[in-house]
Amino acid sequence: MLDFNIRGENIEVTPAIREHVEKKLQKIERYFDENANATAHVNLKVYNDKQTKVEVTIPMKNLTLRAEERHNDLYAAIDLIVDKLERQIRKYKTKVNRKFREREGVAAFFASVNKSEEKNSDANGEEDQAFAIVRTKNFDLKPMDQEEAILQMNMLGHDFFVFTDSDSDGTNIVYKRSDGKYGLIETS
Repeated sequence: MLDFNIRGENIEVTPAIREHVEKKLQKIERYFDENANATAHVNLKVYNDKQTKVEVTIPMKNLTLRAEERHNDLYAAIDLIVDKLERQIRKYKTKVNRKFREREGVAAFFASVNKSEEKNSDANGEEDQAFAIVRTKNFDLKPMDQEEAILQMNMLGHDFFVFTDSDSDGTNIVYKRSDGKYGLIETS
C-alpha cells in the first residue's frame, strides 16, 4: 500500500535506517483504505552541527500529508514524524467526515478510525476551532512583478502575498519559506 522513496543528504541511507523508516511509517497504513496506494517521499538530512532533519511527504489524489522534524537523534526524529502524521490524519478525517459524510472525497482514502479516537477529538472541540475563520479581508489585486510583490509582503510583515502578475495577468502568490528564501505559486 505505501511505497517508499527514501533519500539522504549528507547521510548514507543504510539498510537499518531504511528498515526503521519503513517499519515506523507503515503504522499509518491502518488509516488508509486498502485501495489507496501512495508513495512516501522521505528526505533525511544531516547538518554540520549533527542536527538531523526528516521530511515526509505523502501525495495522494485529493490530499497531501507532509511533516518535518528536527532532532539530534535521527531515529527519534522519525518516531516524532509518525506521531505528527497520525495527528494530521485524525484531524482531517474527523473534519472531512463531519462536513462531507454523504459525499466521497478525501474521506474515501481513509479507513475507519477507532470510534474512541473520534469521540476524543470531538469532545475537546479543537477540530471546530482549527478551521474557524476569525477575519475576512477584501482587496483589489494590483498588477505587479514578483520583486514588487516580495517588497509589499515584507513591508506588511506577512509570510505570503497574493498579487496579479503584470506579465501573465494570472493570480500568483509569493511566500516566505522556512529557510528564509522566497517561493512562488503560479495559478493556471
